[in-house]
Amino acid sequence: MTELLALADQILAHAGDGEQLEVVAVKSKDTEIRVYEGDIESLATAESQGVGIRVIADNKQGFAYAGSLDMEVILETLTEARDNATFGTPDEFLGLAEPDGVEPVELDLYRDVNAADTNAKIDLAKELEKAAAGAEPRITAVESADYYDGAYEAAVASTTGIRSASQESTAYVSVSVLASEGDDTQDGYGFAVGRELADLDISKAAADAAERSTKLLGAKQAPTERLTIVLDPYVAAQFISIISSTLNGEMVLKGRSPFAERVGETVAATQVTLVDNPTDPRHFTASAADGEGMATRRNVLIDGGELKGFVHNCYTARRAGTETTGSAVRGGFKSTPGVGTRAVSIAPGATSRNDLIAGIDNGLLVTSVAGLHSGVNPISGDFSTGASGLRIRNGELAEPIREVTIASTLQKMLLDVMTIADDVEWLPMSATGVSIAIGDITMSGS
Repeated sequence: MTELLALADQILAHAGDGEQLEVVAVKSKDTEIRVYEGDIESLATAESQGVGIRVIADNKQGFAYAGSLDMEVILETLTEARDNATFGTPDEFLGLAEPDGVEPVELDLYRDVNAADTNAKIDLAKELEKAAAGAEPRITAVESADYYDGAYEAAVASTTGIRSASQESTAYVSVSVLASEGDDTQDGYGFAVGRELADLDISKAAADAAERSTKLLGAKQAPTERLTIVLDPYVAAQFISIISSTLNGEMVLKGRSPFAERVGETVAATQVTLVDNPTDPRHFTASAADGEGMATRRNVLIDGGELKGFVHNCYTARRAGTETTGSAVRGGFKSTPGVGTRAVSIAPGATSRNDLIAGIDNGLLVTSVAGLHSGVNPISGDFSTGASGLRIRNGELAEPIREVTIASTLQKMLLDVMTIADDVEWLPMSATGVSIAIGDITMSGS
């Protein structure tokens, strides 16, 4: 980290009069392994390093990047960024981040996954495949068993006083299986997440995949009706991600959010508290610094059903007349900062998932959805998505259901939340899952 910060400081020394200069320097290494029938199907290791440079002068912005840490190449990139700024469109709100007094939280997010023996990683993927194949007699095939890890090191520095450095690592395994009974075949998946190999629970990933696939054997369509649905944690996390994208300050400024101009209003049931908290190390995507080098922080978006605000980077905050929420995101050194949530979750309740289901007379436990992102209109909030799962009758799980469609709006869904369970799942994505019961949803089937 100190090496990248020192490099950034050297580049900042070349700043010209009347210009703001920002440097993002990154090193990363990823490993991906897939095994099939006990053999290595693919193994890839990718290393990346480079620098992105942003120049702001006369209310114009220029950006350029180089996939190198060589100073001669970097100085050529700085010249290119300056040239690009001359062709920029003037914008009075342009400007780099400035220190706001929020101190970064110290997070223990790094393990040296690159030091782990590659053979140990391969063995872990093979062990996962073997465990999944033997998890249940009706498992007829393991479609894929994958291992992934990544280590990331970054520094952000600017002439406005930003100096930030961070190190993070992630690791996960995933498995996909097929289960068969008679003429019916169903698929299922399982995964485990952590920051290093020792964190990964292979047996749980295999058991989850087996359970998801076998429970849907014999699934059929159901008649159209309105009922209560229960989103399982993985499905709930997908909806939470979409809801959080509508609370993005950039989308609000563009008029592409159904929650614009609604701060202070009740937009959800009182049970709903939605928080983006990258400072919680249990989140797969936790980080102490955002894409502009600002300290990340816990941002409450919905509190007890009331909309409290939106996430912002420095640019959208200026345009909205507010302060940054430390929510700048960027795709490494090759892009300028955007806005987004990093680690969003709905506060869990005190009810177990079994008790939640026991309180429902007529419903559907949704275990998977298809085409959710393409089925949501981010402006109106309308959504319609394919779904499968298990019917709920008189408080108990009943027959499996597939090829149905569930539809509503994001706004109505939030208001119709009935109960939130306590079964939090930490997932390999920017949202955390928990089982959620939602009333009055249209299920369209046969």
